[in-house]
Amino acid sequence: MESFSRMVLGHRRLMTAMIALLLAIGGASIALVLPSVSERNEYPGLDSYRANQKIEQVSAAGGYERPLVPVVTLADGTTVDSPGVRAALDAAFDRAATVAGGRTVSYADAADPGFVGDDGRVTFGLVYPPTAEVGGLPGSALGEGTQIHEALTDAMTAELPLGSRVQVTGLDSLATGTDAGGLNVPIKLAITIVAALAVLIWIFRSSLAFVPLLVAFVAIPISFLGLLVVSPFVTIHETTVIMLPLFGIGIAIDYALILVTRWREEHARDQDDAEAVHRAMATAGHAVVFSSLAVAFGLVMMLVLPIPLLRSLGVGGMLVTASSALVTLVLLPVLLERYGRRLRRKRGLDEREEAASRTWTGWARLAVRFRWPAALVTTAILGGLCLIATNLNLNVPVTENLSTSGPGYDALLTLDRADVPRGVLTSFEVYVPPGQDVAAVSDSLADVDGVHAVATSPANRDGSSILAVLPVHEGGDPAGRETISQVVATVPDGVMVGGNITQQIEYLDATYSMIPWMLALVALVTFVVLARAFRSLLIPLKAIVLNLLSLGAVLGAMVILWQWGWGTEAVLGIQPDGSIGSFVPVTIFAFLYGLSMDYEVFILSRMREEYDRTGSTRRAVVNGVGRTGRLVTAAALILFFSFASMAMGGELDVSVFATGLALGILIDATLIRSVLVPATVAMMGRWNWWLPVWAARILRVPPSPLVPDRPDDAPTESEEPTTDAPVPAALRHG
Repeated sequence: MESFSRMVLGHRRLMTAMIALLLAIGGASIALVLPSVSERNEYPGLDSYRANQKIEQVSAAGGYERPLVPVVTLADGTTVDSPGVRAALDAAFDRAATVAGGRTVSYADAADPGFVGDDGRVTFGLVYPPTAEVGGLPGSALGEGTQIHEALTDAMTAELPLGSRVQVTGLDSLATGTDAGGLNVPIKLAITIVAALAVLIWIFRSSLAFVPLLVAFVAIPISFLGLLVVSPFVTIHETTVIMLPLFGIGIAIDYALILVTRWREEHARDQDDAEAVHRAMATAGHAVVFSSLAVAFGLVMMLVLPIPLLRSLGVGGMLVTASSALVTLVLLPVLLERYGRRLRRKRGLDEREEAASRTWTGWARLAVRFRWPAALVTTAILGGLCLIATNLNLNVPVTENLSTSGPGYDALLTLDRADVPRGVLTSFEVYVPPGQDVAAVSDSLADVDGVHAVATSPANRDGSSILAVLPVHEGGDPAGRETISQVVATVPDGVMVGGNITQQIEYLDATYSMIPWMLALVALVTFVVLARAFRSLLIPLKAIVLNLLSLGAVLGAMVILWQWGWGTEAVLGIQPDGSIGSFVPVTIFAFLYGLSMDYEVFILSRMREEYDRTGSTRRAVVNGVGRTGRLVTAAALILFFSFASMAMGGELDVSVFATGLALGILIDATLIRSVLVPATVAMMGRWNWWLPVWAARILRVPPSPLVPDRPDDAPTESEEPTTDAPVPAALRHG
């Protein structure tokens, strides 16, 4: 990296002009990318997705859309079989279809008793909204379409006999979060920027605080240029465009912080302005390269998933990471050299930069001294959270965990009193192509255990039919999922089972069946890269294990927060629904794996550098943490605020996702990097730095023999590296 640094400063005008050109093109790319983004959640390869596509083609309503459930309570002494009632119900549900712009299924269609309560006074129907551009993240995403409830109620009441009452329920009607209509990105981005600036001012206490922000403002538009380049080959989802600046602010500032902090340290030793940049690039610059590779490896797993939205998020994350590293390594050295000359003119050197943080040095000494109890206690806490994570529920929420007040809940209680099973709220549809015996298919499905009723819609113009299957149990509980599995197994060839709940279940199976293989692939690649970076076999293995432990703990914390609901409503003002969005674990893993490895690479790089200088593991840990503790804390705070700002606002699925990332950053920067990393490195002693000849030959780096640790009182160089200290071997051969 030092030779690259000299090339950059040797052609500083060309490098600056190149970044300026990329920035200009990137800014223009934003306008070109936005019109072409997709708002749909597509699931190619899933049978249920193909069924829903067919249903949408022939009916323009239903399919993936969840039904609204109007509940009609007739006047005393009136039942659905009273004269004129069925015709009135038919007119009322026709009006409902007109208001919703979709279609309906009800007792009026086929006089199916499954749509009527035990007393004959209560009946219900399914109102399918028109097929919409389904955006957002693939999870429960409840709360959509509730704005038409009042209009449905008024329209249907006008057609029913006097004394009738209409209530509307459904999973969306019972949503605990709000349908806030988006992330309100400008406000949340502003919150993130203000929080980041506050942290940077606290760290630098000078105008240098604005430099990492400048890097972020340049890197984010350049990443949109990358989106434009890959858009002909990868579907770019609107969620990617929304998430990219929020994620990019944090990652770009992180990389700039790594380089700027090391540059301040070198510059404070009164080095030449250019030489301080070269020394910072030779050490921290390598850390940025390896960190960006670690983030990329974590996100690669999203590219092999069969879900375009997740692929899009993975591509967007990789592009903003790459652009952040590029701007940090090309533009930032030029800015720092100029800033250094300005400092010298103003005699503004901060002598405190020559010494490691007293607070973090003291903390590191404690972690080393009490390494065994520290490691055991921290591992027990994280292990307990991992154990809790085994209770993770990724299914569609069930009504008992949803809202317990409001019109939707009142309608649900009406169904309960009429002995109508709650499973009707997760009714799903079956597409019967032309030429199939619709009656035979309907009869076979009605005989499946757990099916309450099967209703047939009028045949479509092409001769196909759509059956509405009303289950007894909700699709979010095990019995309901078993019913859906039996229905899928029962239908004959050519008949396809669709519906929102069916697609959600199949999405889970398709996505998470691949996770073990992807974890193994990512871990293998990460191990090879880190083994080359640190010339060690145990350090990369430990890093991977700690990363997985951290991620498991995050999922356990998510269970506590969003399934058990401990303090969620008090802190975020959102009632949890007992479920975590199906996209959350895989997406959190992909993003956090790289981000948390980012911190570890930087800390271990400094430890390896100190070990190469002193030959003492203890000194390596103490000096490494003393030099990086404040930086890692600042970087974690910035990313934490970035994700925490996303969690505010009431959008339940987004809040679940964002709190997962924020908790992950918090757990990783405290328990993992501040306690477990120094404790375990101290525990492994000289074995940390061992790379046998055979492994070095495979990795094509110099071996690192197993030698005794140098005693702390042995003669060595000063505790802090001198100006002419050699670049550590771990970084020279990275």
